[in-house]
Amino acid sequence: MVRVILSDKGGYMESKFWLMKSEPKDYSFDDLKSETNATAEWDGVRNYQARNLLRDSIKSGDRVIFYHSNSKPSGAVGTAVVVRDGYPDFTAWDPDSDHPDPRSTEDDPLWYMVDIKADQTFERVVSLKEIKATAALSDMVLVKNSRLSVQPVTEDEFQLILSMGLS
Repeated sequence: MVRVILSDKGGYMESKFWLMKSEPKDYSFDDLKSETNATAEWDGVRNYQARNLLRDSIKSGDRVIFYHSNSKPSGAVGTAVVVRDGYPDFTAWDPDSDHPDPRSTEDDPLWYMVDIKADQTFERVVSLKEIKATAALSDMVLVKNSRLSVQPVTEDEFQLILSMGLS
């Protein structure tokens, strides 16, 4: 099921659901919440499959599960909303950034990013172990390909993790 929402242009658009992973030592959900307007660029993704999602599929209004990876425990910690469609990741052009890529240029960008805004903070971490143990979540990309840093989730998966995190 895809939720339809009113766009800022007065028409209707589909809202999709995603999971975005970040190592909290590099960038945590608390870091996102502390940003001006709790909004930040989701930059530095250097995987072609994730890049394609950022460039082509993730749109303003989409909902995001914010997931802390490589932490104890790894798990979902909150939600965010996409506030800007995909655009070239200019950090790739900056040799002083944490993730430069000289193959990417302003004229021929290789990598893309979106902007997200913090939404809800979970009352508790929904751990990967708990997600894997939940039958209704057994088909999640996270369970089948946990290495992908940006991945789709279904609305049902999103709503179930949301309810688990807020209980």
